[in-house]
Amino acid sequence: MKKWFISSFFIGFLILIGVSFYFKLISFRGILLFITGLFIVLLLYYSVLALAGLYYRAKRKGNMPSLEYYPSVDILIPAHNEGIVLEQTLEAMVRLRYPGRLTIYVLNDNSSDDTADIADEFEQTYQRVRHIRVPAGEPKGKSRVLNHGLEISDGTYFCVYDADNQPEPEALIKLVEMAESYPNAGGAVGHVRTMNEEKNLLTRMISIEFQVFQLLMQAGRWQLFKTGSLTGTNMLVKRSVIEDLGGYDPYAIAEDAELTLRITRQGMFLPIVPHSITWEQEPETMPVYIKQRTRWLLGNLYIVEKTLLEPGYFKGKLLVHSLHQLMVYVVFWIFLVISYIWFVLGVFGYFHVIITIPLMVIWYIAYVVYTIQLLSAQSAEKTFTPQNILVSFIMYFTYAQLFSYLFVKSTIMYMKAKREKRVIGWDKTTRFK
Repeated sequence: MKKWFISSFFIGFLILIGVSFYFKLISFRGILLFITGLFIVLLLYYSVLALAGLYYRAKRKGNMPSLEYYPSVDILIPAHNEGIVLEQTLEAMVRLRYPGRLTIYVLNDNSSDDTADIADEFEQTYQRVRHIRVPAGEPKGKSRVLNHGLEISDGTYFCVYDADNQPEPEALIKLVEMAESYPNAGGAVGHVRTMNEEKNLLTRMISIEFQVFQLLMQAGRWQLFKTGSLTGTNMLVKRSVIEDLGGYDPYAIAEDAELTLRITRQGMFLPIVPHSITWEQEPETMPVYIKQRTRWLLGNLYIVEKTLLEPGYFKGKLLVHSLHQLMVYVVFWIFLVISYIWFVLGVFGYFHVIITIPLMVIWYIAYVVYTIQLLSAQSAEKTFTPQNILVSFIMYFTYAQLFSYLFVKSTIMYMKAKREKRVIGWDKTTRFK
């Protein structure tokens, strides 16, 4: 019934637009100016988020006060054929400094490489490490593996790290201190940095992107709205919270974003901890990057559908998350396409709108705002280098434009899977030495 209602709404909206054009109730110029206004508002919103993120990043210097008691924590590391990176990951895990009870679980999801051998070796050497062989099951993916990890562990908190992560020694303790100190916190969220940034142009662009959208924007939303988002790695959650929620959604590919919505819906907070840092490997080739980001987009399209079809996602603090999902994965893409049209029409002079500001200025504003955000993030992270500055100036024309291709590709795949009533499978990111 809900799907029928939403479909009817959009069809009716398109019919209304068509009728309005036919009877000249609205004009193309009017629609263009209206969209331009929304576009400028969106740019201003992200600019304010960046400024708020810079402010929060600057004021969060120093350590949190020490706790009298440090609760038990279980680190969950989903691992499927991760032999190429797992040894370095576990070496970083055993270096974590944490005064409370800490258990590190390698959740071996039916690996066929040397993942099991590496996990066994660390289990025999370090008392904190446990190698868990996860039984085969459906649907495949990270959510099911994490649910199994929750069943066999018992810590007060659990912390998720991907199998290619190398957290800094103080990363975990900073997350726990924030979660224990902030009222009604359901956990805490750290920062992700790129360990292979200098490998090539792609990894450098990914690193810069993360500094903006995974740190500044995330910190900005927390500063302004007190809403944080789980990042899938370097994230801490209270066991009691996820048990009350019934565990991870096994069909959610973007399991971190989906869990964020449910935790926020319960009225709990996920504070951001910029100085809790983990280093992870990013895709080094374009095919691996496209595969990874397609999975991310498919997961977020699932969440967009969920927010539209299920009641309660546009209330209270959850409104910020839901609007963010719609803005990034629907509105932003529409505006990006429109910006292409503006640019082409402006260059070749095929369309003119009589306003005080030339049409192409809107496109220039988008480019300037985007580039300033990239440079601001580098200022906060102290990653200013000649290479990063140069890359920042070309990212809007290159890296940012990949989003349109990925969005169209993911949308087609998602709609096809829905039509065929098929579960979208989990695609593991390829690792590199």
